[in-house]
Amino acid sequence: MHLSIPPSINYLTGHIDAKNVVCKETTLGELEGVFADETLRAASAQDQIIYQVEMLPALQAEGELNFGVSHIEPGCVGDEFHMTRGHIHQRKEQAEFYLGSQGEGLLLMQTEQGEVSIEKVFPGSVHHIPGFIAHRLINTGTTRLSAIAVWPAIAGHNYDFLNEVGFKVRVFKSSTAYKIVYMDITD
Repeated sequence: MHLSIPPSINYLTGHIDAKNVVCKETTLGELEGVFADETLRAASAQDQIIYQVEMLPALQAEGELNFGVSHIEPGCVGDEFHMTRGHIHQRKEQAEFYLGSQGEGLLLMQTEQGEVSIEKVFPGSVHHIPGFIAHRLINTGTTRLSAIAVWPAIAGHNYDFLNEVGFKVRVFKSSTAYKIVYMDITD
């Protein structure tokens, strides 16, 4: 028998400790069309890291699960909070779980028909994202927001949802913390 040490996660930071962690950073320059004020986004530091994803190497087989963590940095483009690009799964029927690790924010979920639901994300929060739902994380706090994710290996990611349908909710800084603004996406 051989005793091995599996990967581990720091639940307070969401950092994965493993030899083969895959890390991807997304900069402001890669988020064209994501923020409401495209002119301001384009005029800002394009190399600024908005979010990072670290995960164990992706599996592809039917029945397998993938495991990763999204880290969204605090800040705003204008008054709009930093967020992930957001996506719906390529295999739309596939669900996903998010678990809040650190920071505070919102999980925006939207059907293709435009029905929106929003959940607060905080350390220890558990979020079930059903199939056929686009989703995005928004950091409304002053520290990094991290959320652990578990999803079917076959789910895939369709980032074109943003161009095809678009999220109809924006989250802006306000005097009390944040305000949720519904946008008309039929224009």
